[in-house]
Amino acid sequence: MKLEKVTENGRRRYDDACGAALGMDYVGERWALLLMRELLLGPRRFGELRSGLPGISANVLTQRLTGLEAAGIVRRERLPPPASAQVYALTPWGMESEPVVLALGRWALRSPAHDTSLPFSRVSLMLSLRMLMVQERAAGFTATVAFHLGEERYVARLTAGDLRVWRGEVDAPDAILAGETAAFKPVLYGGMPLAVAEATGRIAVAGNRAVAERFTGLFRLPDKVE
Repeated sequence: MKLEKVTENGRRRYDDACGAALGMDYVGERWALLLMRELLLGPRRFGELRSGLPGISANVLTQRLTGLEAAGIVRRERLPPPASAQVYALTPWGMESEPVVLALGRWALRSPAHDTSLPFSRVSLMLSLRMLMVQERAAGFTATVAFHLGEERYVARLTAGDLRVWRGEVDAPDAILAGETAAFKPVLYGGMPLAVAEATGRIAVAGNRAVAERFTGLFRLPDKVE
């Protein structure tokens, strides 16, 4: 008996009662899970989603959003005036996927095939902080760090070993780090001192430098499988 079938609308489905199979029914289509990743830090316009996923076409993006909306994972919203723009957001159930996305990412990073030179969206960078913080390094450390990534603003707040990240701004952060995502990868995960990235002009630092330096040293890529 085949465990995969094609439904009337042409999408493949698994004839399997396992929750993992049902989950793949929802997010197994190409780009679907990455779209959910891009929405984990808040609603986004259609064009913002394309910017975060430069390899996706407008047609495929529309198809995936339609499918996720039909499944109850994504919903459309309208920003209040003066923006009054349509955006896409995860439903409360869709937001529950965050631990799944982070766990899958951390598991896959153990592969020797992981290529750190590939593009890395701003949302991916911020989620990687939650994914890859080493708890022992964060012991006794409390900090609020603002990230200025191009025109987008994010905040990372560490309290009692719990790191929260969100899109937006905060008054009087302990430190501000400004740059693009590619500049942060060698600092956060490659052992490059923050001062070196600053000296080359790739990252700008404002506020408490000691906080900024300790914060950027909290993270580590998982060991590769042998």
